[in-house]
Amino acid sequence: MTDSQHTQDWLVLSGLPGVGPRTIALLLQRFGTPRQVLSAGRAALREAGLGQDAIDAALHPDEAAVAAALAWSEQPGASILTCDDPRYPPLLAALDAAPPVLFVRGRVDLLAEPQLAIVGSRNPTPGGIEAAHDYARYLGGLGLTVTSGLAIGIDAAAHQGALCSGCTIAVLGTGPDRVYPAANRALARRIADEGALVTEFPPGTGPQASHFPRRNRVISGLSLGTLVVEAAPKSGSLITARFAAEQGREVFAMPGSIHNPLARGCHGLIRQGAKLVDSADQILEELSPQLRRFTQAQPPAPDRARSGAEAGAGAGAGAAASRPAAADGLDPDYARLLASMGYDPRAPDELIARSGLSAQAVSSMLLLLELQGLVSAHAGGRYSLRGG
Repeated sequence: MTDSQHTQDWLVLSGLPGVGPRTIALLLQRFGTPRQVLSAGRAALREAGLGQDAIDAALHPDEAAVAAALAWSEQPGASILTCDDPRYPPLLAALDAAPPVLFVRGRVDLLAEPQLAIVGSRNPTPGGIEAAHDYARYLGGLGLTVTSGLAIGIDAAAHQGALCSGCTIAVLGTGPDRVYPAANRALARRIADEGALVTEFPPGTGPQASHFPRRNRVISGLSLGTLVVEAAPKSGSLITARFAAEQGREVFAMPGSIHNPLARGCHGLIRQGAKLVDSADQILEELSPQLRRFTQAQPPAPDRARSGAEAGAGAGAGAAASRPAAADGLDPDYARLLASMGYDPRAPDELIARSGLSAQAVSSMLLLLELQGLVSAHAGGRYSLRGG
């Protein structure tokens, strides 16, 4: 079977009316592959529990809709990821009933990067907008990809802050060729150019109320944790936080004034066990175990790195002179990155050129090295060895 036919089968299966990810998972357990599901026949599909409309759609696919999705994917920067594609985001794939198909505009590689979701009110206070923007800018500059839902308010501020220093992903409640709300079209274009737009809905799908909880589940499912900045007690952001908790991900909430109605949702989350944060570094501290597991090569704890350097200070002085002492005992790639920087701040592009490592690797490694206390972050997204 060709890759195109395989993708077509997934598109047909994911588009069956009244059939969601959980039912698709059960069908695949019963029949094997999407092709085997679609070839099973009317009686077998009825026995598997499908309704008449779904059976008719399986036996007589909407060829125009499939062709439209495939035509969309031929545009520059457009991709269709099925759940058996090696590029499918691993954190999302780990969920029960993950979306079987994702439509992506932009950088597919970002989906596998460590992400933090930042969500909140569509009608935030100026302080809420500032906090979302500043947290996203700071954490994005340290290598975390900021994920949100492209809504006006906190979502847009988080996307914009992340774009100032790093990367961002917007999860849509529409098809990949639609932008909702229209006020964020320019922002969506920039995200598609510099980050990624992601949706489980096929091209041509407009906004519907039932789509946004599904969007929220993908936001939390892609991310190591979710930060809620401002939210009313019945805010959709609380749905995202609930999904994150159910998925075993971290939930963070930013406290506010007792007189601010948009703080009540966050205060409720804190009462339910969400971690109160008033500093971006607290988020990094909580996520550091997951971040270490997220990368294959891990630097040791700072005390181990420094004690190893001190133990070898008297021997092999010639070799030690060519690299910083903190590099002793590290994975070779981490040692190479440390050797490429000094005590004067340097931009990531310069470190990439000096070390010969990929931009993706340097971004993740700098974040872990800062968490380990081996490097310092400076204004403008620059880094240096930590003195002392």
